[in-house]
Amino acid sequence: MKIAVDTMGGDHAPEVIVQGVERARDQFDDLQFLLFGDEQQIKHYLTNEQRITIVPTQSVILGTDEPMKAIRQKKDSSMVQAAQAVKKNEADALFSLGNSGALLAAGIFIVGRLKNIARPALMPTLPAMKLKQGFNYLDAGANAEVKVNYLTQWAIMGSFYAREVKGIKQPTVGLLNNGSEFDKGDKLHQEAYQALSQIKTINFIGNVEADGLLQGVADVVVTDGFTGNAVLKALEGSVKTLMSQLKHTLLNNGLRAKAGAWLAQPALKSIKTTFDVASYGGAVLMGVKAPVVKSHGASDARTVYYALVQLRMMYNKGMLQQVIEYFDQQQTNQ
Repeated sequence: MKIAVDTMGGDHAPEVIVQGVERARDQFDDLQFLLFGDEQQIKHYLTNEQRITIVPTQSVILGTDEPMKAIRQKKDSSMVQAAQAVKKNEADALFSLGNSGALLAAGIFIVGRLKNIARPALMPTLPAMKLKQGFNYLDAGANAEVKVNYLTQWAIMGSFYAREVKGIKQPTVGLLNNGSEFDKGDKLHQEAYQALSQIKTINFIGNVEADGLLQGVADVVVTDGFTGNAVLKALEGSVKTLMSQLKHTLLNNGLRAKAGAWLAQPALKSIKTTFDVASYGGAVLMGVKAPVVKSHGASDARTVYYALVQLRMMYNKGMLQQVIEYFDQQQTNQ
């Protein structure tokens, strides 16, 4: 497998990206990499070039750039060139820490949308108390407005990922709504509930509410991108604030609190492990012609490594081809 990597995106590029790539390269002898970016900077951090090819590029898409404008005007950028390599079949997958909107645009308009998929969706894996491998959550921000068939297609693709990549035999699917009853929500959500209930190839369990997401109410949760992104940011902010406040309370309230913190270390480590989002990899752009993964701009080398492992799993399991065959068959049967 050959992975095209945008080495210039993110807060700590290209250092952490090169480090993550080398760790993946050293562990898996079936991986090769095309590193797109500033050649001198990449070589500064690269220890050896075994199964790594550097492709020099001239510009970088910044986090402040307008996505569509950036991919049109910065065709010599590391992100666009990496996407072009996938389009030309010079690489099998695309990875970046860069501008989320630009990567979405590059994935859809350069790598290309699957012919039977109405709209690609962004799917991160989020932590959950009852699910060791977390749950797949889509759409996390690619589509603010949706139609019923978007949600049904995302549910099917999310189920394929959970089954083939994560090894869950019968992944449960929930529709994010403002109540668990079948008639909750607006007309769109009521219609989506009925449509999802009729798909025999997924294990639809009905509506799920936001307060149960981190408990692990479903292996796959589908929603529109506007709600999905808002809920995601609320969850991230809440967890971050809670952990920060807990640390402050334990370390700044005298010897008794510090002693309690020492005694509670095993429990605290368990919580930290559960909410270790880095180990889940990055967010997958579902519905495009090749595996595309986006990790957070502030990611470290460890996060990069796990995202590359994630891409390798998707490729080796043939998940994308199974999705293509499924929707081709559905189109034939209509």
